[in-house]
Amino acid sequence: MDNISGFSRTHYCGDVRDGDIGKTVSVCGWVARRRDLGQLLFIDLRDRTGLIQLAFDEGTAREIFDKAAQLRSEFVVAATGTLRERSSKNPDLPTGCVELEVTQLRILARSETPPFEIASAREVNDALRLKYRYLDLRREEMQRTLALRHRVSKLARDYFDENGFLEIETPMLTKSTPEGARDYLVPSRIHPGAFYALPQSPQQYKQLLMLSGFDRYFQIVRCFRDEDLRADRQPEFTQIDLEMSFVDVDDVIAVNEGFLARLFRETLGVELELPISRMTYSEAMSRYGSDKPDLRFGLELCDVTDILPETRAIKSPRAPRKTLDKLSDFSKGIGGRGIVLHTAKFVTDEQRAAIESRLGGVSEEECIMLLRDAPPQLGLVRVELAKTLGIIPKDVYKPVWITEFPMFEFSEEENRYVAMHHPFTAPMDEDAHLLETDKLRCRAKAYDIVINGCEAGGGSIRINTPELQEAMFRALGLSNEDVALRFNHLITAFKYGAPPHGGLAYGLDRLVMLLAGAESIRDVIAFPKVQNASELMTQCPDEVEEKQLAELGIKTIAGDKNDFSRQ
Repeated sequence: MDNISGFSRTHYCGDVRDGDIGKTVSVCGWVARRRDLGQLLFIDLRDRTGLIQLAFDEGTAREIFDKAAQLRSEFVVAATGTLRERSSKNPDLPTGCVELEVTQLRILARSETPPFEIASAREVNDALRLKYRYLDLRREEMQRTLALRHRVSKLARDYFDENGFLEIETPMLTKSTPEGARDYLVPSRIHPGAFYALPQSPQQYKQLLMLSGFDRYFQIVRCFRDEDLRADRQPEFTQIDLEMSFVDVDDVIAVNEGFLARLFRETLGVELELPISRMTYSEAMSRYGSDKPDLRFGLELCDVTDILPETRAIKSPRAPRKTLDKLSDFSKGIGGRGIVLHTAKFVTDEQRAAIESRLGGVSEEECIMLLRDAPPQLGLVRVELAKTLGIIPKDVYKPVWITEFPMFEFSEEENRYVAMHHPFTAPMDEDAHLLETDKLRCRAKAYDIVINGCEAGGGSIRINTPELQEAMFRALGLSNEDVALRFNHLITAFKYGAPPHGGLAYGLDRLVMLLAGAESIRDVIAFPKVQNASELMTQCPDEVEEKQLAELGIKTIAGDKNDFSRQ
């Protein structure tokens, strides 16, 4: 095996162009493809920037040619030579007009036959790709996506720095508090029987930074939530987190619209129309059946409950009966009641006329669907209908701010009211008196930024007085003892003068997923977890030695060890 000493790379593989013809060029990377034509041998060499063709022919020294003949897929090599014009050009490749006439070749590492071909890894099942994630990451798509993630992080740092924000780190080992998702707990060896919690967000710390006078804070921070995974959820994730003092809703939104406009301009070349439209939670649920409405298509819900009880109507382009039956099955599959067509079988002539009038008329190419589902199902059926009809445009971005969320929601699991966002969110000024008297009518100074039906970020104006914060805890049913145990530091801090403040946190993974057009945040994270929160490559979580448990004063309940190979 050759070594790298004395070799100096002059170019990345994907960076050479016509203007470099005639230059001596040194590149290194992985063998992506080998074409042996007898007296001619071509190697496609790959690094994170792209491909370059290495050429070996009758003019190549015998020793170099014989070494090149040994090369196989994923060998790591370094090559030096003269860049020349290709006789057979590839217009689909940025470097497709040039090739490297190799005069020096070093094999730096050999490779076994990979479990899948890198170029076609996308067609391989997820479990195999994630088991060999380091190979999957060699794909051009993954390299491009993680480079985009880097650009988004850098752009965020640049933008918020330019707008007066300070990046301040907050602790990873924190105090477990009630409300929200389950915490990941970390046992303390020094304090037997006590536990740290990994942060679900830096919420309390960033509020305390505002009280400390830092005025504008941001952080790109890792967060942890022990919850069931979905396509857009991971047990550990990254937030672009920010907080501002002496602000109200409009101030926070204005700063973040500037960030979003710059983000889309510099990453996609897309100009967002500012100001971004706003919609209250109530309006979003009424018109779209979702607090994350996708505005790239119509198919708005129309409330016709005064005409037909418990019914919403959608005016839609006509579709085959089979398509509508599948859509009805989809509705039932998510807990809905299915859909029916607007026909005489289900409605009277008077009802038909009233519904058509409410919808602004119905043409021969349109039909009306009647749905009797709850809003969550209605929103999902609306999106599924748009997918089925193929009317969702690509490369179109329709952001919207959803505002005035309910302060509370009822948890069937806990049989009590819980905070819809978190217990530090301030109520609307005119609703503050409802905090303890009429929870369901109380609205929050909370806002989400939704892009193409995906919640990209969310935030709120915070409570900043001990009296209001204590009232909020009472409304949540927390006893004085619970508050003193879990939140005494916050209540005490508020007694020393907290400015009005608010903020927002973006899911960095979701933002990159949207910008990259990926289907899941797993596609934009270097080493993601799978559905059961395990990582297939390193097979974690895993058992630890008894000695380690003894040091922590922990005993485990006997059970079967997870078999990660079956995930």
